[in-house]
Amino acid sequence: MQSEVKPMPSRHPVRDAVLRERLLSRRDRLRAAIPVAARAPDLVQLLGEVDAALERMDGGTYGICEACQGEIENDRLMADPLCRTCIDDLSAAERRTLERDLDLAFQVQRGLLPDPAARLGGWTMAYAYEPAGLVSGDYCDLIAPSPDATPVVLLGDITGKGVAASMLMAHLHATFRSLATVTRSVTDLVSKANRVFCQGALPSHFATLVCGAVGGDGAVEVCNAGHCLPLHVGAGGVSRVDSTGLPLGVFADGDYVSRTLRLSPSDSLVLYTDGVSEAFNPSRQQYGTDRLADLLDGKRGLAPSALVGEVVEDVKRFREGGAKTDDLTVMVIRREA
Repeated sequence: MQSEVKPMPSRHPVRDAVLRERLLSRRDRLRAAIPVAARAPDLVQLLGEVDAALERMDGGTYGICEACQGEIENDRLMADPLCRTCIDDLSAAERRTLERDLDLAFQVQRGLLPDPAARLGGWTMAYAYEPAGLVSGDYCDLIAPSPDATPVVLLGDITGKGVAASMLMAHLHATFRSLATVTRSVTDLVSKANRVFCQGALPSHFATLVCGAVGGDGAVEVCNAGHCLPLHVGAGGVSRVDSTGLPLGVFADGDYVSRTLRLSPSDSLVLYTDGVSEAFNPSRQQYGTDRLADLLDGKRGLAPSALVGEVVEDVKRFREGGAKTDDLTVMVIRREA
């Protein structure tokens, strides 16, 4: 009797377990499609590539570049589990294909962003969205399901950068967009999105997020799932808005609470990702929330778009020409009347 071959231990067990399920599902679909396809040489070849990837998993060589024996980038494997080489060892044709795919991903992600200068009754909103690379793991959205529904603004940050983070960003965007049409409460919206996100993301990935429902009377109901603390900019200065829950993806049954702010006319609420607060200068000093609050306090009379521009430029000056190491997003919501 032939003994069963046991898979070799993986260096990335969580990632490979998820990708194994994806590969097995793809193999089942290919096997079902091949007998009914009139011409199936491409499907047969793809099935062979899937089987080869599963064999590499069993042999303990999955995720190892066949050219240099280094590790293949996690982002690439999450986007394409059939990858066999790292970026440095791609052929010229493969590089062109990758560049086309990244450009398409960039265009798709840009298409998911809201109007950069939206007006919501007595409110105005502006934001800046700057990926560290071609695509971003930051999540930025404005949802107004119907004319009589309360608009919801969202700003979040997926762990990591690059393609994998951008895929989870798109997943989060679709989740909130679908749930917002049937969910009125901010806390219920975040709680439901958390459960969906837990089902579709790796255990090693999570998302911090601020979700705010903007009322016509100056009230903003804010639910903060472990994100950078929003800043309330008013005539009396700048105050921080505390976090109210854990990041999305940590516990599927996590409960979320909210707090309601009352903004006076000309007050603003500023949301941002850690690409702002955790930017570094060449001396490895961190930009920090205190510097951001001081800047906002001195510029609080500016319109949202101008205030966003001041933040972006100040972070750039602080870096003193140093490379951007993280995705950067900043959003300003201002009560006009």
